[in-house]
Order: sequence, then C-alpha cells, then structure tokens
Amino acid sequence: MATVVEGLLADGVYRNQFETGLSSGSVSAFAGGARDGWEHALFGGAYHSGDVSASERPKYGALELVRYPDGPIPRFGSCYFVLKPGVCEHASFTFMGSEDPRAAQRIGTIDRMHSVMASLLEEVEQGGTTTPPWPPFLAPTLGVPDLTVTRLLALLGELAASRRDPPGGIPGRVLDTQIEAQVHGPVNLDQDIEWLVADQAFSETTTGTLLHALSERYGFPLRWHHGFRLRASDVPDDFRGPVMPLLARRIGDENGAVDAAAIGRAQVALRRQPGEWAAWGDEAEVLQLLKQLWHVLVHYGSPPHTI
Repeated sequence: MATVVEGLLADGVYRNQFETGLSSGSVSAFAGGARDGWEHALFGGAYHSGDVSASERPKYGALELVRYPDGPIPRFGSCYFVLKPGVCEHASFTFMGSEDPRAAQRIGTIDRMHSVMASLLEEVEQGGTTTPPWPPFLAPTLGVPDLTVTRLLALLGELAASRRDPPGGIPGRVLDTQIEAQVHGPVNLDQDIEWLVADQAFSETTTGTLLHALSERYGFPLRWHHGFRLRASDVPDDFRGPVMPLLARRIGDENGAVDAAAIGRAQVALRRQPGEWAAWGDEAEVLQLLKQLWHVLVHYGSPPHTI
C-alpha cells in the first residue's frame, strides 16, 4: 500500500518492474509475461539463468535528445529523474521500445549507437512521424513537428549547454517516439541522480512534501515543471476512446478538471477501495483506463494557470 515516492524514500533505490509489480507501460513483468519475453529476446537470455534475481533486471528510462520540461517520454509518467552521465556506461538503448519486434536490430550502447541512430534518422527521412493505433493522430518524432536531419543535429548540439530550469520551456508531449534506455545494475538515489523533476500538480500535496524530503535525504535538487491540466468537459472521446470523458468526470477535482495528482488519487483509491470501481472493470482494466487518460492529458492538457 506504499506509494512510489514512499518506497523511494525508504529504500534509496530505484527498483524495476519485476520487483515492484508496477509499470506505466505493459504490466507484464513476471515469469512468462510479455516483458519477460521482450527481455529474453533483447538480451539473449542473460537475465533468465537460475541465479539472476529480480533486482538484477534492467530499469527503464529514455535517452534525452531534446530537453523538454516534461521529459523525453512523458507517456510513462509525470515526474522523472535525470540520471548522471556515468549511468550511460552501464546502459543499453533501443530506438522505440523494447517491445518493438525490431528492437534487437535497433540496440546499442552509448559508444556504439549506430543501429539506434540509423533507425531514428530513417524515420526522420521518411517524414518524421509515427502512426499510433489511434487515428487520425500522427505523433511527431521526438515531439518536434516537421523534424529534419539538419534540425535534429542542431538540437543535439544544444545538449552541450547547461540544463535550464524546466518550467522555462515548452513541453514536448512525447507519447510515441523515444530512444528507450535499459539501465543494467543498480540505480542508487544518493549516487546516480542529477535532478528530480516533478509535476507541479503535486507541489501542495502530501506527495509534494515527500518529494522534497526525497531530494533532501539523497542530495539532489528538486525542480518543478508546469504539468498538464484539462477540464473534464474538454476531454475528447476519439483519442483514447469514448470512456475517457466519463472517467475524467469521475475523478476530476472540485473545479471539474484532471491533472496528474487527480489520476494518482484515483489509482490509490482503486488499490484501497477496489469495490467502488467494480462498474469500470477489474483492477487491470481500470489501471489501463487511467493510463489512457494520462495520455489524453499529456496530449491535450495545458499548464494549470491557462485554464
């Protein structure tokens, strides 16, 4: 019944899906599950010998190529850690997710990124969009509309500059294109974290208090990005399905709006009072709906002060 930030505060370790049973992607990190199969295919069974523990499995993130306040792949969460550069030395990378059937041909390490970047450049040359299974939506590659190779190289050059305070930028809203990172080995909060960037929706909540405590205990700065907020009445019914407006009204705050904190409260309520959600499906089905509402919020939401 602990929240994610409570677990991080207590342990000082970023744990993987096989340890926590949690994921903002496919909740299938168990023996014989989809995540288990993807890791077997991608890493040649290296994590499937009898002496490998759950804690030794990879941790997942994304390689930042464009500095957005909401991070390189907000599809998977409203708050994120920026890891220190040295962590890249024990990480692997794939263009798009490890669930992609082409992942094993698109994998690399930080000093051998040829296959990863070739796949990215090929997509840019083909028009710079991905086509998720939610027509008529087209996702710009890396969140950059009309991306060209020349523009990509210019953006990569900007990474040499010092990191800016996240609220100063325009969100990328990236849902469908990323260079996935698989971190091999431990991620210790007191050694490996450069920044914690959190959604401002949590700033005046108990979670916000715990996030401050986390940064103080383990010695990294806490920064806030504006996050996203959307009136339930403005939630479309053609992006993640017709149930989305109904769900937004179900969990919206006193002003009839949803943000990351509202979705978080709903997830806690689902875990603690599952019977109140029976009309919406079982726990896995409701989690899927809440995840999809988060996607709607990332794509259509605005900074809180604008609505």
